[in-house]
Amino acid sequence: MSKTPAGRAFRIDRADVRVFLTEAEAGLTAGRAAAAILREAIAKRGRARVIVATGRSQDRPVATLVAERGIDWKAVEVFHMDEFVGVPADHPASFRRWLKARVADVVRPGKMFLVEGDAPDTEAECLRYEALLKESPVDLCLAGFGENGHIAFNDPHNADFRESRLVKAVDLDVRSRRQQVGEKSFPRLDDVPLRALTITCPAILACLHLVATVPEARKAAAVRAALEGPVGHACPATLVRIHPNALVFLDGASAAGLDKKS
Repeated sequence: MSKTPAGRAFRIDRADVRVFLTEAEAGLTAGRAAAAILREAIAKRGRARVIVATGRSQDRPVATLVAERGIDWKAVEVFHMDEFVGVPADHPASFRRWLKARVADVVRPGKMFLVEGDAPDTEAECLRYEALLKESPVDLCLAGFGENGHIAFNDPHNADFRESRLVKAVDLDVRSRRQQVGEKSFPRLDDVPLRALTITCPAILACLHLVATVPEARKAAAVRAALEGPVGHACPATLVRIHPNALVFLDGASAAGLDKKS
């Protein structure tokens, strides 16, 4: 383990983990790391492709990323991770709405590819989005961990590190649905959709870089399982430990459950 100005840094398997004293520091540093990856991709290839996660944990990293200078956003193609089945784009809990407000309306990227959760044919929508992802490599994936260890909407019961699909429809774990209520996305559990469309674990593993930001004490159990438990679908977020270029940003609260000898 080595010290950093704000805390500590260490490596678990292939994942570089950085712990900061506060959520603000973790999110700020994650956003700056993401910006550097996009700048490098644009400098090398003339464009960059990025998958942007949504939700509470991504507020600070994404705000930092879009405020960074030196990114030619006209050369950036933006994707997102998942969307609830049947939820329209203008619904308060829609991830499309989140991305529009925090990314599209702020930096006007060259292209914005959104998962249409209310598409009449969910299988056709999965195939459409998968084809877009396959067009060329994705330079960066911004991600978080769910309270049950999910990444995107790959819950323990539906995650598969070896499946062939890049996008699929899934039944949501009740713990994922409860998290949506806890984050005030929906007023009651009965209001949370039962299904979602999500990019898969192989889609995340295929991204050239992965930046995961996981703050707050409520994520401490998931962080411990992801970084210290067995790698596999029981905790889908363990994929950060087999990704070739993964950075994981934690705050003191989310890292509190880790073995001090890590």
